[in-house]
Amino acid sequence: MGDHDDEELQRAFRMSLQPAPDAKRSKSWDVAGSTESPEAMDRRIQRELRAAAAEQRRVSAVGILDPSSSVSVDSTVASPFTKLRTPTKLTDREEGLASLRDDAEKANVNRGKRRVEEERQQLPLRLAEQLYMLVFGANVSKDVLCQWCHQGFRFSPDPETSLGLVQKEGGPCGVLAPIQALVLKYLLFATEDEKDIGMKSKPTLRSSPLKPLQTGHSDAANVKLIFSDTQRTWALVQAMGETLWHAGGKRKAVVAVLDIPEMYGEYGSNEHQLDKAIAKALEALCLGSGKDLHRLIRVSTVTSISTLHQQLRSSLPGFRSPWGALLLLFSLLLSRGLDLVYSDRDDPAQPMVTSPFGHASQEIVNLLLCGQAVPNVFDNNMDLGGVSIKGISTNCEVGFLTLLESLNLCQVGRNLKYPKWPIWVIGSESHYSILFALDPSVQDETDTEDHEVRVRQAFDAHDQSGGGGFISPEALQQILIDLNIQMPQDVLNNLFSSDIVTWNELWQALMQIDKSKGGLKDSGTVLNKRQFEVFHFNGIAKTVASSGDVTQQRPRLTRVRVSVPPKWTPDIALVEEYKAMEQSEVAQGSAAVVPEPAQHAPLVDCIRTRWQRATCNWTGDSPSIV
Repeated sequence: MGDHDDEELQRAFRMSLQPAPDAKRSKSWDVAGSTESPEAMDRRIQRELRAAAAEQRRVSAVGILDPSSSVSVDSTVASPFTKLRTPTKLTDREEGLASLRDDAEKANVNRGKRRVEEERQQLPLRLAEQLYMLVFGANVSKDVLCQWCHQGFRFSPDPETSLGLVQKEGGPCGVLAPIQALVLKYLLFATEDEKDIGMKSKPTLRSSPLKPLQTGHSDAANVKLIFSDTQRTWALVQAMGETLWHAGGKRKAVVAVLDIPEMYGEYGSNEHQLDKAIAKALEALCLGSGKDLHRLIRVSTVTSISTLHQQLRSSLPGFRSPWGALLLLFSLLLSRGLDLVYSDRDDPAQPMVTSPFGHASQEIVNLLLCGQAVPNVFDNNMDLGGVSIKGISTNCEVGFLTLLESLNLCQVGRNLKYPKWPIWVIGSESHYSILFALDPSVQDETDTEDHEVRVRQAFDAHDQSGGGGFISPEALQQILIDLNIQMPQDVLNNLFSSDIVTWNELWQALMQIDKSKGGLKDSGTVLNKRQFEVFHFNGIAKTVASSGDVTQQRPRLTRVRVSVPPKWTPDIALVEEYKAMEQSEVAQGSAAVVPEPAQHAPLVDCIRTRWQRATCNWTGDSPSIV
């Protein structure tokens, strides 16, 4: 009898849970396969959510749930999806509510993606043709197009170089290297103040530079810089977002994406399958004219940095694809606006990808570094007989050094030599790589260096010899008064013994006077040398080891030890210091600590354009900037 009553009770309870006719709930809906409009979908989901809430309120009101019953309901319903703690026979209802919740969440995500896709517009034909001509010109070769259509943003799979983007072809390094520099900025120096709305599993940000970790083997000489996929992806999105937002005047940005069906296929979270499908689709696509861009590219304009980051994250499969570098370049040019790009350049008739090897022009590099497609690396603009040529007008987040300056072919200004962060794009005749330091203090000038610069500037201001490097005794007297240098009378008499005073004579005299009295003498160090470490990263995969038929290729990360004498040290003083060190070693015998011999490579010439007469050492093969 008791069992019969229990069955009747359960039957009555199930009947009470049946929805009213006007709140009937439909079956679980397949979002991906539906052709329902977004507005109709919104209304239907809202009806279903209200129906679910009404059902639960009826469950809470049923009076058959006494304290002895095994069925219970929370006294307060927190949301339409609050779970019922019911016996096994009622689990289907609980699963139904959970299914409704999952469907609603899936609908929201897909609706958001669909709206983003609907906002993306086909690149107008006329604009597409202008963009193609601006980048490649009319006579671009198939080899150059192939180079630029096979370079995406992919990080090195090798743990020792996990911080770096891998370069497959020459040419696109002019896009990869500046992005790599900004990626390092976010990996090494980002702070908690730099928020990213919507970022899941955001890595722990650093309020100070990363401390080196010990490892048994590395090109980086016992320094390991290893980052997770989450950290690297986050930094990449931030870096791309920064360049696009800056190019758009910090008011807007344009994101260009590929319009191929494979990018919107149902691959779930399987990144490998999606990348493989996109790469296969791109094999059949040909880029040979503006009409191809019109057919293959869609663009959207955003007016907030958070929306920009969201769009970049959703478009990462395209930026990882072989067209990744091109997509970012197109996005940058469109964000800047083609009219402004033409006005930035000195010679708008030339393509931005140079012939015959397809190298990225300095204009592309500068657009990424400072938001303007100017062709020069000096500060501000320069007037040449009524013609203004354009340079870098603002201080940059990351900098630029070039081998061409060491060859006296150009002059890099302070805006690029002294960036906010100790990271520089290194330019050679045919390639771009990266130089960076973990400690921002490598940018600092010591008190002695600051004073030396002031003395030299005062000396040059009084130098009336046309660059001969000497001043009059009267001018020296004024310099000593202006800079409050307390020079002993015997030293002063020695300087005044001739009609002119050379910089070498003045510098030698200042080295005899203590810093507290305005001189350059520092008993704690030899010639006040500065010593620090920097790292060089080359993203081109090169052979690093061979074992039988197996050849390993990967990018290279090299630690470089740098020693810098005072800026204006005369060469004769350096020679005398070296002789003194040799004599000290002979006097001390075998117990003497022999300093590392200086090593040379083209990278050292680049470093010396930033730190004059620096000497460098490294372990293993020479760092390559080509």
